[in-house]
Amino acid sequence: MNNFRAGTQIMKQALPGAESTLCHWRVRQFLEKLDKQPNNKVLDLNNCALNASDIKELTAIIPLLPDLEEIDLSWNDFIGGALQTLTLQFSHMQELKVLRLNNCRLTAKDITFLAQLLHRIQNLEELDLSINKNIGCSLKSIAQELKYVSGLKVLNLHMCGLKQDGFPCLDDAFQHIPELKKLDVSCNKEMGGGFQNSAAHLANLINLEVLDLHQCRITEEDMAVLTQIIPLLSSLQELDLSSNKSVGISSDNLLSRFRFLPKLKSVLLSNCSLLQNSFASLAEAALHLPELKILDLSWNKCVGGNLKLILKALNLEAELQELRLSSCSLVDKDLACLALVIQDGPLAKLQKLDLSYNNHISDQGWSTFYQGIVALEQLSELDVSLRPASRRDCGEWFGKLLAAMPKLPILSELDLQGWILSERQQKQLESCNWNNEQNVHFDT
Repeated sequence: MNNFRAGTQIMKQALPGAESTLCHWRVRQFLEKLDKQPNNKVLDLNNCALNASDIKELTAIIPLLPDLEEIDLSWNDFIGGALQTLTLQFSHMQELKVLRLNNCRLTAKDITFLAQLLHRIQNLEELDLSINKNIGCSLKSIAQELKYVSGLKVLNLHMCGLKQDGFPCLDDAFQHIPELKKLDVSCNKEMGGGFQNSAAHLANLINLEVLDLHQCRITEEDMAVLTQIIPLLSSLQELDLSSNKSVGISSDNLLSRFRFLPKLKSVLLSNCSLLQNSFASLAEAALHLPELKILDLSWNKCVGGNLKLILKALNLEAELQELRLSSCSLVDKDLACLALVIQDGPLAKLQKLDLSYNNHISDQGWSTFYQGIVALEQLSELDVSLRPASRRDCGEWFGKLLAAMPKLPILSELDLQGWILSERQQKQLESCNWNNEQNVHFDT
């Protein structure tokens, strides 16, 4: 029997009158696709305004798709509380590898039902339960069953309402999922303090490439534990500790140990209240990060006046593509140093540069910067906006910017918010765009 090509007919038998009562056009669309693509392995109903009635109809479809490998029901916030009947069909999905239920208003009961069925989908490689704020207390049941999906590679629990005891529950599960490559537990603001008591098994994740802990209210005690564990994650490529202000107080040892993570490509430390000692430790460790492509130090005031420390760590083989220095209290000498480094070549591959909200830089400082920026031939985005409450007329540097633009061939975004442009200056920008056949979007 051809399950796929007979999909619509079987639906009529499974759900009398289904053809006329289907609750959402995307469900109907998917049924039609079954006839045209009999080997369809992806059920993508992301952001379709599905409701409980749609889930019931999907329950009848699932048995027709024994080879289904991916289900994405994310951003359907009316299906929470209705997943029991769907999860019962997991016994038909032996090949399922990806399950995304992001922002579905899942309930504790939904999580319980899902946990009970994990042993039937042992080939699962990605589980995304992010932005379901009411499931934090029930995730323990999921953690206990992760032993059945030992090949799991991606676990996304962003903004799930995890409490302080949430990470210890997960830590016990880490010993059963050694192939995990991405762990995102960010924006769980009540999880702070949970690392200090139990994070030992995190070190077992030797294949982990992405670790996102931003906005978790990490404590000093947590940092003491993470300082011992994170340097052991030898495969780590992306680390996000942003918006954890205790990081700055106790991060000296951790940042200095980044030298043991030579595969790091992205380091995000925005709004971490870094101290000068911490910044100096990071700069020293950066000498040993040859693959670093993204560095975010925004909203760390200690960078101001000390930017040269991190810039000196870059060499001619640097791969840096994105540098974010928003609201770092930069001063003229920082921009002068940046201009020199740009001319010397270590930032030749830079594509995105954010210098916004640095209001202490004088017109002369900006002029010096724009004279040096012409060496950034791969630059596509530049943000030099001022704070919303700080508005200034464009000074002599504006002419330097106009002169530099033709030498930035792929520049597509230039943010100048807060700078007051005269009508003549606005026309000059537009004319520069036209004359040089560029397509730069100006945000002023």
